[in-house]
Amino acid sequence: MTESALFSPIKLGEVTLRNRIMISPMQQYMAGTDGLPNAFHAQHYGRQGIGGAGTVMTEALAVSPEGRVTWHDLGLWNDAQGEALKPIVAKLAAAGAVPATQLIHAGRKGSVGRPWEGYNPLTAEDAARGSPPWTTLAASAVPANAGWHTPAAMDEDTIAQTIDAYHAATRRAVAAGFRFLEIHAAHGYLIHSFLSPIGNRRDDRWGGDLAGRMRFLLAITEAVRAAWPSGLPLSVRLSCVDDQPGGWTLDDSVAAAIELKARGVDLVDCSSGGLGERTTTKMVRREEGYQVPFAERIRREADVRTIAVGLIRTPAYAESVIREGRADIVALGREVLFNPHWALHAAQALGADPGFGGWPPAWGWWLEKRARAARAPAA
Repeated sequence: MTESALFSPIKLGEVTLRNRIMISPMQQYMAGTDGLPNAFHAQHYGRQGIGGAGTVMTEALAVSPEGRVTWHDLGLWNDAQGEALKPIVAKLAAAGAVPATQLIHAGRKGSVGRPWEGYNPLTAEDAARGSPPWTTLAASAVPANAGWHTPAAMDEDTIAQTIDAYHAATRRAVAAGFRFLEIHAAHGYLIHSFLSPIGNRRDDRWGGDLAGRMRFLLAITEAVRAAWPSGLPLSVRLSCVDDQPGGWTLDDSVAAAIELKARGVDLVDCSSGGLGERTTTKMVRREEGYQVPFAERIRREADVRTIAVGLIRTPAYAESVIREGRADIVALGREVLFNPHWALHAAQALGADPGFGGWPPAWGWWLEKRARAARAPAA
């Protein structure tokens, strides 16, 4: 076995991750309209739990009914949802993965159909089929895309209610047994609409300069940290750049990371984009790890641990990110949908000790049998 940075443990407060691999939160849009998990979620997360990652973060959980993206998102706005998540949390923990989750309010990007249904704003036709649109919220009354619904600009009451909703959802996450929590402040959702000058046209204390635009995120962070045990890790996902003229910049992200660390945030999860209008359906090809430089700079200049995410595909590249000190954790999304056992395959590819039992005994036996057959000389 070779020494691997990717498969070295990391201690975050009272929690130790067995390796530096995180399964990133990915919406599945498979819940009922009650926001409760079902058999699909039990199987989906159970499968990810045994794949060998250090931590598995569930899809984002909406902090309020109007904070959903679609009618079929999981939620954590009531106690029944927290209770229903307990078996999933237990499955992850029993498999040796640290159970984690993310809290979200979709803001102006909510009240839409599922991706395979078009991912467009709900209409009267959807209402006739039992999926009525709802009024969305945002920093300012600016639609997310041309032709989309216009959100309601939040007032002091709705801002206070939303901060309280994050606090209450955090308490439910504790009760459900999660050991790692993340605030979703990226990808054009509610918090991001406050951070970026593209979405925030306010002239009150929740807008204007950088300090004003960060105020909502920092208030939510303080409310979450107050409810989240001090020994358990808290991260925040940022869109580190809007990549739009006049938008949020990497300099802004460094400044935000410094403020977040001062409020008890342990890691910054470094993503990008999501706020600009959809102008094309053409896919943009990106190089592997194209967002890693964001994690590297924030780690260096804000002196905070970071999570690198975005088209991290190969074990060798993931190993290099950790070994070179560019980030502390790598988060994988689509790769683990294709291959839930990516971490176990990565340990094999790197010749590394995964730091746990590895393959279940029957699987390991078959794999070794196949390897022996491959090594045997031809007759």
